[in-house]
Amino acid sequence: MSKKVVIVGGVAGGASAAARLRRLDEHAEIIMFEKGGYISFANCGLPYYIGGEIEERDALLLQTPESFRARFNVDVRINSEVMSIDRANKTVTVQDTKTGKSTTESYDNLILSPGAEPIKPPINGLDSDRVFTLRNIPDTDRIKSFVVEKHPASAAVVGGGYIGVEMAENLRAAGLDVTIIEMQNQVIAPLDYDMACEVHKHIEDKGVHLLLETAMQAVQEQDDKLHVESSKGVLDVDMLVLSIGVRPETKLAKEAGLKLNDRGSIVVDENMRTSDSAIFAAGDAVEVTDFVTGTKGFVPLAGPANKQGRIAADNICGIPSRYTGTQGSAILKVFDLTVATTGLNEKTAKRLGLDYDKVFTTSVSHAGYYPGAQSMAVKTLFEKKTGKILGAQIVGGEGSDKRSDVIATAIRFGATVKDLTELELSYAPPFSSAKDPVNMAGYVAENLLTGKVKHFHWHDVETLPHDGSVTLLDARTSAEYAQGHIDGFINIPVDELRARMGELDKGKPVYVTCQVGLRGYIACRMLGQHGFNCANLDGGFRLYNSVFGGEPINANCSGAGMGTQGAGK
Repeated sequence: MSKKVVIVGGVAGGASAAARLRRLDEHAEIIMFEKGGYISFANCGLPYYIGGEIEERDALLLQTPESFRARFNVDVRINSEVMSIDRANKTVTVQDTKTGKSTTESYDNLILSPGAEPIKPPINGLDSDRVFTLRNIPDTDRIKSFVVEKHPASAAVVGGGYIGVEMAENLRAAGLDVTIIEMQNQVIAPLDYDMACEVHKHIEDKGVHLLLETAMQAVQEQDDKLHVESSKGVLDVDMLVLSIGVRPETKLAKEAGLKLNDRGSIVVDENMRTSDSAIFAAGDAVEVTDFVTGTKGFVPLAGPANKQGRIAADNICGIPSRYTGTQGSAILKVFDLTVATTGLNEKTAKRLGLDYDKVFTTSVSHAGYYPGAQSMAVKTLFEKKTGKILGAQIVGGEGSDKRSDVIATAIRFGATVKDLTELELSYAPPFSSAKDPVNMAGYVAENLLTGKVKHFHWHDVETLPHDGSVTLLDARTSAEYAQGHIDGFINIPVDELRARMGELDKGKPVYVTCQVGLRGYIACRMLGQHGFNCANLDGGFRLYNSVFGGEPINANCSGAGMGTQGAGK
């Protein structure tokens, strides 16, 4: 006897589940309810349609109810909101959002994929027609129409997460003067602060204003303007986009008595089954397990949602299938920069009390002698004891995406930094270097773990003595040194170091910097074998200057907490 499966919600999780169900069971009765008018759309592409990068609106519509019905024989009912679940009788009550008429539908299995909803804070003035959120096609149409018809000159984007930054970029592309208002001291929370500082500078270089550590307090509409009151003053703009985050949309599950966690996410097992054995859930509404740490969390990403929908369908059809955890692999285009993350960031590793270390490397996307090579900064986290990779972040140009994906794959298979050195990756001058950036991250970490070098970090510099008890050495060229250096560091270029080693006192520890860390490593190997106790500044002057530049990116990247030491001296 064929099953009857009811799916609540389309897009990533629900639509993936429906398609997988049909591929596995040609005879199942599958009904999908979607309270909106669109069952499968490219929600990650919405900002780019607003900015004009995606020209055709129809390109966002991956499947229509008609095409989905034709290909998968799924009974798709749009504008149909599931209002309640009767678990005892295995029925749902559905209301037509246009007519208000209610009907009842039975099920053998139910899949919940309601997604997440934008957070709207309890602040006065957010009911204005000039205030927007972005979650679906109607939201997109509303913003696009406003931009095209009203010709706004300025916009505030509240929230510096993925959608907020994408919206800022695309509104800027549409010709608006844009300001990002963010409560934290950085944009893109999965990044660590030191990696975010380079993103801050790039955003501002592209003409977007950043107000970090700034809380929006009220909004008033007057004379076709929005007066946005914040903890740092008043900003007058023509429109405002709220992008301060999302929360799981689980009112239906809660009222049905399904188990939720403290954050309101639906608790599921590894088979995506809820506390009711007949009900499964997938997508942004569910609690996930962190693949690296095993802790529970909320990670609203399209990739995991698609996998979870597929796994729910497998188990309904009797195929043992389990979700092994969310790794948090994500990528973002920020104007000309690529920002990619996978696994743990340092903030999380520190909060969990893990015994970890980190290395910063800077590489180019392909052979430097081949035209067009672009720089990428890589931060790699790993366990001190085992060398197991915990996470990575990359900020750079072309090729950053594939390096992040290689490291994401390595993490999924439990690799160590030593394994990164042994990866045989494709090489030709237009695509990479013989030592790929992934290999380089492994080499630097392995050198550290095997004791070939000691290192110190940008946040350690302020604690270094300036009383003559240590030697602070800059191994770059004299021209580089003249353009900017860290206070107190003397200059001996690495290529002159052997001849000038007599100028240094073997009784004093030596702290070395160069531009990105490579020449500092060479200097430390050289000095170490001549009896010096040497440590290399990880990431070099480039990273230090990104965080504490002589020309501050903003108040949050200008050296707060670093005393009087400046990088631009």
